[in-house]
Amino acid sequence: MSLILSDLPSLLARSADAAEALVGELRAKVAERVAPGGRLDRAALDREQHAAHGLAWCAAYAETLRQTAVWARDLAAAGQLGEAEALPAQLLAFEYLGQLAGGVAMNQGEVFRPADLEVAVERLTPMIAALRPGAGQAVKDRIVELLDQARGRPSLEASGLDETLEAVRIQFTDFAAEKIAPFAQAWHLANDLIPLPLLEELGALGVFGLTAPEEWGGSGLGKVAMCVVSEALSRGWIGTGSLGTRSEIAGELILAHGTAEQKQRFLPKITSGEIIPTAVFTEPEAGSDLASLRTRAVKDGANWKVYGAKTWITHAARADLMTLLVRTDPASRDHRGLSMFLAEKPRGTEADPFPAAGMSGGEIPVIGYRGMREYELAFDGFEVADENLLGGQPGQGFVQLMATFESARIQTAARAIGVAQNALDVALDYALARRQFGGPIADFPRVANKLAMMAAEILGARRLAWFAARAKDEGRRCDLEAGMAKLVAARIAWAAADNAVQIHGGTGFAVEQPVSRILADARILNIFEGAGEIQAQVIARRLLEGGN
Repeated sequence: MSLILSDLPSLLARSADAAEALVGELRAKVAERVAPGGRLDRAALDREQHAAHGLAWCAAYAETLRQTAVWARDLAAAGQLGEAEALPAQLLAFEYLGQLAGGVAMNQGEVFRPADLEVAVERLTPMIAALRPGAGQAVKDRIVELLDQARGRPSLEASGLDETLEAVRIQFTDFAAEKIAPFAQAWHLANDLIPLPLLEELGALGVFGLTAPEEWGGSGLGKVAMCVVSEALSRGWIGTGSLGTRSEIAGELILAHGTAEQKQRFLPKITSGEIIPTAVFTEPEAGSDLASLRTRAVKDGANWKVYGAKTWITHAARADLMTLLVRTDPASRDHRGLSMFLAEKPRGTEADPFPAAGMSGGEIPVIGYRGMREYELAFDGFEVADENLLGGQPGQGFVQLMATFESARIQTAARAIGVAQNALDVALDYALARRQFGGPIADFPRVANKLAMMAAEILGARRLAWFAARAKDEGRRCDLEAGMAKLVAARIAWAAADNAVQIHGGTGFAVEQPVSRILADARILNIFEGAGEIQAQVIARRLLEGGN
């Protein structure tokens, strides 16, 4: 086994340097195809999606390496860099540099090879050689031993968080292990809604107001706290980890754009959990193209009447408040005619899920991501008071919504990390308990290698998500960082869940096994809050427009 403690921070930093140099050359090569003369050609960007999205993936890997290097440097300075931190970090650096040199899998069937753009991948060879001794079988076996010792803790490695956030992390990890994980499989199989008493407990713990200012009943802890809590709860079950998403969206919309009266009326009840919001944006024919939405609202005296259809609305029946994006200017054909409403509705029941006049809906059965349920909605004269137009200004809905995407994608990255950690938990437990040919299957290299790589990738994804969260907390534009975090973490969650099923063998294919639920839950992460292809497009566009 090779442990390079004294040199590791420097080695990781030089690995990130090499990866970033490769990305810089890639960006220049892609720009030749899609930004001749320095001006981005959107049609060319669409035609060259494979190359552009490959650039996005490579940049996301390079940023993951950079943030892992920064974390290791800070731990070393604090005297906290040990083998539990060093071994998976050096394994991650070796594997990601190897993939950047040989080809990055954007999904199971699309591999991007920088060499295809005549980029000199040989620049990575010296760093790969330097890291190779720290990525052998003995290292991977030792990572599995360390994972066994760390079972029940928030993670294998030291977090580098301050005392307050570390205490929050431990609190919610313990809460999820006691109040969520033992019951998640039964709730999933029965397609039950998350029990209201659990929602009330989470509200009392401040989950729905983590990032809101204290003056509105929130904790004011920021987006890193949101990541920590979302990950811990998603490790118990993705449904509970996602409960705060719609509260985060609604709260951010109202804080940034609401009138004084709207803030006073809604924010305290959202942050306490008394009001359950839902986000009503997506339409059957629109998907990610929100500017083409057709659902409309027509002014009728002191009210607006809504007509149209929405789909994939999470927690819709139980919700009390809809952040509802509709077209208020019938003459418009783009985003400038859209408005956002804070549309109140009565909470539904099992017997009568949508008791509001002018509104109906039906459940969409899904394979995973249960607990809140998905719905399609129809509006036929549903009334919303004019005073509930967000900010009192029509035509601002698209701009208002775009400002929430950064936070939503950071939180989705955190949820993905929680799902990946859950997959690692159950895979590790099974691999250590399951015995074949006289020993636990964790002793077999192909099993140990899967577990070790899960740990390494989760470590990197966590660093990337928290980096994006800190950027948001500092008030910086971070759509690039948020997109990278979501892109990488969603892939890692799927890979971890898939490998966890493989470790279980045929047992993992049984619906009563939690790992089969984790696989189904993980699959949605690369689709919602911006599909992987959309994320890669956003990242590429930012990089080619001059994003850093």
